[in-house]
Parts: sequence; C-alpha cells; structure tokens
Amino acid sequence: MIAAASLCALGILLAPYLVAQLMFLAAGLTFAVLAMMKQGAGWLGQRAQNRLDARLITLVGADVTPCFTTDALGQIGFQNAAARNRFEASPGSTLIAAMKDHFAAPSAVLYRLQTRANHAGAAREDVATRRGQLRLSVHRLTATRFLWRLEEFQDRAAVGRGAESLSLPMLTANKAGVVLFTNDAMRRLLGGRPKRLDRVFTSSNLHSGEQIEVSAATGPVRAILAEVEGLGERREIYLLPLPRHHTDESMSADFENVPVALLKFEANGALRIANKAARDLLALNGEPEMVHEMFEGLGRPVADWLSDVIHQRVPGGAEVLCARKLGGEVFLQVTLSRIVDQGRPGVLAVLQDATALKTLEAQFVQSQKMQAIGQLAGGVAHDFNNLLTAISGHCDLLLLRHNSGDAAYADLIQIHQNANRAAALVGQLLAFSRKQTLKPERLEVQDVLSDLAHLLNRLVGERVRLRLAHAPDLGPIRADKRQLEQVIMNLVVNARDAMPEGGTIRIDTEALTLRDEMRRDRAVVPAGEYALIRVSDTGCGIPPERLQKIFEPFFTTKRVGEGTGLGLSTAYGIVKQSGGFIFVDSTEGEGSIFQLYFPIFEGRAEPNVAGQAAKKIVVRQGEGVVLLVEDEAPVRAFASRALRMRGYTVLEAENAEEALKQLEDPALEVDIFVTDVVMPGMDGPSWVRQALQARPNVKVIFVSGYAEESLSEGQSRIPNSIFLPKPFSLSDLTATVQEQLH
Repeated sequence: MIAAASLCALGILLAPYLVAQLMFLAAGLTFAVLAMMKQGAGWLGQRAQNRLDARLITLVGADVTPCFTTDALGQIGFQNAAARNRFEASPGSTLIAAMKDHFAAPSAVLYRLQTRANHAGAAREDVATRRGQLRLSVHRLTATRFLWRLEEFQDRAAVGRGAESLSLPMLTANKAGVVLFTNDAMRRLLGGRPKRLDRVFTSSNLHSGEQIEVSAATGPVRAILAEVEGLGERREIYLLPLPRHHTDESMSADFENVPVALLKFEANGALRIANKAARDLLALNGEPEMVHEMFEGLGRPVADWLSDVIHQRVPGGAEVLCARKLGGEVFLQVTLSRIVDQGRPGVLAVLQDATALKTLEAQFVQSQKMQAIGQLAGGVAHDFNNLLTAISGHCDLLLLRHNSGDAAYADLIQIHQNANRAAALVGQLLAFSRKQTLKPERLEVQDVLSDLAHLLNRLVGERVRLRLAHAPDLGPIRADKRQLEQVIMNLVVNARDAMPEGGTIRIDTEALTLRDEMRRDRAVVPAGEYALIRVSDTGCGIPPERLQKIFEPFFTTKRVGEGTGLGLSTAYGIVKQSGGFIFVDSTEGEGSIFQLYFPIFEGRAEPNVAGQAAKKIVVRQGEGVVLLVEDEAPVRAFASRALRMRGYTVLEAENAEEALKQLEDPALEVDIFVTDVVMPGMDGPSWVRQALQARPNVKVIFVSGYAEESLSEGQSRIPNSIFLPKPFSLSDLTATVQEQLH
C-alpha cells in the first residue's frame, strides 16, 4: 500500500496536466489511508492477542493440568508450564503430534472434539491411556483459537475393585480391541501380557454369561465370561475358568418327556443332546452325530445356517429339511433358536413332520409345470402351423408342375412327407395341451376296437400276442374317432416296446357304474356310468419313482432315437380333452395296466355333415370372388395362388383394417371371406361381424393355427361360417371354399 502511495506521489510531480495530478493525488491518499488502516488493524489484533495471552497466563499459567491453545489447523500457540513439562511440545508443532504416543487415534479424537466445540462452544471426552485415564476438554476462544485442557488420572474403578489382587483373571480393553490392562491372575493364565483381544479369545463374539474358549499358555481353556462397562468406553472382562472335563448335567425330566422332538447342538454342529421324541423320530442310537449328517436340502451347508444362528448373524427361523438317515423321503420343519445352557451357547432345534406338506408342495409344483408346458406347447404349435402351412402349400404348388418322371419329383415328395410328419408332431403337442381341434361323434367302443384290430396286430409283430375282450352291454361314448384310435395305438406300441422278448397285450372293455365319486392321482372321477378300456401287458413294468412323470411330454425311458416321449402325453391330452380320465398301475418286472374312463353318452347321434359333404365334393374350376385376409405373408401368397389356380378371383388384405377399407366400395362384390382368426389389431370374428352388417349373405371360412375351441363361441354367432385348421393343403383349402360356395 505504501509503495502504491509513493508511486502516486511521483505521478503528481511528473503529470503535465492538472486533471492527471488530481487523479494521482486521490489514488495516493486512498492507498495511504488503506495502509494506515491495515497497520492499525494489525496493531489492534496483536494488542488483543497480547491481552488474551496475558489473561491465559493469569488463568491457567500456574495450573498443574497441562493446557494448550491451538489454531483452526491444530498448531500449538500458548502452552502452560505443566504442558511443556509433561508433553515437551514446541510452539508451532501440532497437538496431534504431541498426543500420538499417549492414546490411540489422536487425530480422530481431537478432530471430533474440535468440531463439536466449533458448534457448541465446548466439548469433553474421556479416553483410555496406558497410564490410566485422560480427560480432554476444549473451549472455543475465538473463531480460530481453541483452549485445550488435558487432565490425567488413574483408573479409579480398577483400583477401587482391587483388580490387581483379584484371584479371577481380569483385563481391560478399549472398544478397538486393544488390551490396556491385565491383572496378575490373567497374566498367569495367558503366560504374558497380550496386546489385543483376538490374542486371548478364539471368537470375536463375546457375550456376558456365556462360555468362551481362552488361548491359555497351557492350551485352550473353557471359561464363563463376565463383562462390565468401564469409563471412557472401556471394557472390563472377568473370567471364571471351568474344569477341563466339564459336561452337561443329566437331562431334565421335562426336556426328556416333552411330546415335541427337541435337539441341542454345539456351536460346531455336534449334537449335544436329544429328547425321546427326537430320538424316535430320527432313529438315533446314541452315537455322536453332526448336524450336516442328520439334515440336508437347505441349498447351502446346514452347518453354516447353525453357525449363523450361534453368532447371531441371523435370528433363527424355520426351514424344511430332508432327514438323511430316513431314506430321503421324510421331510422335517426344523426351527432353530439360540440358547445359553449352563453358560454354553448353543442352538435348540424343534422338529415337526413336514412330509405331507412337502408332498403337497411337490404336487402343486408339478401341476404348475404341466400347465406352463401346455401353454408353451399351444403357443409354439400356432407359430409352427403357420410355417408348415406355407411349406406344405408351396410344395403342393410345385408338385402340380412336376410329374413322377421328373428329377425333382422325389425331392418334393420327401419335403411333403416330412412336412406332414412335422404337422403330426405339432398335433401331438396340441393334444397334450388340450388345444387341438376335435371332431367328437357318437362311437361304439367295440366297433372302433374291432376296426382297429387288424392294424394293431401288424403293429405288435410276431412275438407279441394281442387279445381283445369286449363287454356285451357297453354303452356309447362321445369322442373323436381318429384321436381315440391314436390313443389306443400309442398305448399298444408302448406295451409292445416294454416286452422285447415277447408277451401278451390285452385290451378289455367293461361297463362300470360309480355309485360315489372316485379320487385317484389328484383327480376326481364323478359318480355315473362309464365305459372302461383297459390296456395291459406282461412287460418290464415302470419303476415307482417314474410313475408320476410318464405323462410329461418328452419324458421317456427309451434310448435316444427310439421315441419322442410324446406318446403317453398325447394320449393323456386327448383323453382329458374328451372328458375322460386315464390312470396307470404298474409293478416292476410284472407289467403295466392303463385304464381309460369315458362317460357314457346319452345323446343321439349327430350326422357328420362336413364329412359327407367332403366325400361328395369333386374339386373343379371355381367361380366367385374371395377376400383373403391373412397377416402371415407366406401363407397368404400360397393361399392366393391356390385359389386363383382354381379359377377364383382373389382380393388380398394383410389385416382386418385393410379388408374393411376395401369393402367400403359398394360396387365391390365378394362371395366369401377367408380370414385368419388371430391377427395384429382387430381379430377375425370382430371384423367379419362388422362386414356382415352391410353384406349379410357372404359366406365365411375361419383359418387358424390355434384350436377351434378358441373360436367356437365367437363363430357360433356368425352365420354361414366354418373352421379350417392349419396346416392345410392346397386341396383342403380349395375343397373347403368350394363346399361353402356350392
């Protein structure tokens, strides 16, 4: 400031104009005033500092307790004589450096106290030192200066209790686990002065009143631990050593005879004791047992769960476990809780039989799994049916342009046959999921089996004998004939494969009356009249553990390549969709018996109009306009070409909205709608109902890869409509269109 004022004075002398001289004069005076103010402030601050130091000398200069002043960064300013003599700290050094050899973590303690004093004006804390106790007090003098007072005193509590002369081993430690003091008894027990608690005890979880293991000079020693909270967050720990061969007292009569299975386990998982109910339930014979040898099925080691409960990492709780020594078929609900018995921490286990609960859970899971597989099969089958319709349809178009002498004809036939096999496989998936399209009719079971007998004899071969026995008074049933034949053939083929060395397959029918409902295999068969079809063999039988899985899709006991695993699941789906029931009995090594229950049909026979019409139709060149609505482009391309080849005029639309837009033209004449059922946006029945309001005489054909039952309710309200399931061939499509139009 003074230098700036001097330069301004020089400027006044050298400036040629009066205005410039006045500016330099004003600036010089300003810098001079600022310099004087700064000098005055420094003088005043120093004077205040001197007065403060004088008051501190008067107040604490002769105090026998060490006192310091520090700035905001912890640098020492004033210190009284007691501080200089006790800590030998030089001015300018930090209080942290002066305290580093006197107690643990001085930087954290001093920072914490200074922060509290900065907000509250003062703070105090007691800390443990190797010489005893240190009480730290701090007061805020100014915004940047603090007064510290460090009062040392001996551990009055320990001296008052006579810790050194106690016969019980005793030590004190801080909360960080540093041992501050050990009495003579503890030093004799340990063979020296330990520095940390983890050198004394084998476990870090110490609970007052419980047994612990001490690392003594002569080896591990068991003792009862008692802990008392000391001053300054110190821990006072006392030990009551136990005899080396200390054991539990005899079991109390109440524990032994309580009608609940109870067990006590050591911390290491060893079984300490079990009452009579537990010994009977687990078939214990008195030999030493470990918890992991008794139970399994937790998903992680059972011993880890027990250890978590012992060390209070988890509060206990209940789990359903399998009893290992009882063959794995007995499930128990095991409830663990931590206990202290005669000072020994352990775990009490309460057992309850949960076998019935576990069986019910397994049945529920199985039911959920089968339902999920059925839903998946239905969805996959829909997509595959679209693909197969396009493949087989375009193959049909190619076959029309080739005769048997062409080189490509055999390849096209192979494509066509394999597409049909794929369609049959998809049909089996739909049968299992009960989403296939059935054509039920009134059937006489004897007639169906008699017509099928010749084919069945060819299927079983020469080594296997087929025997049929019919009940004379068997009533009619209502089912899809083709599907019922499929069920019987699947069962006969399975029976044949179960008898590689030959045997006998019997197919018996029986008229059965159930007076009361029958419950079997989680199914309820209502009371009533039934036609029973029984297919039995003398083959190898089915193991008991596999009986519950044989109706699952893709489950098979045959070698790879010998079967798809869909035969029995298909039979199951067809029977259930037809309103019947299927059960199996089997003895390993003796054979199996499948029983099919179909309710007797009391209604009258329904004429198979569609079948009769199909037989009379001779495909010929057609006339008429077809509106084809299909969102799958390959299917739409095939169907459009097939219909045009038969002489029909075809209008195409890829969705319902486009179809309705075309129909807005009143001059457009349409004779028949051929539409997919499930499409993005508006579905087939919805747009057809809307279109028929203005064109009530148009015929309708619904096509879908889903089952007809998903459409039947909506279709029943639409006149002049029929259903054509995918995959369909060229002739199926053209014949159906011709049937509807003529």
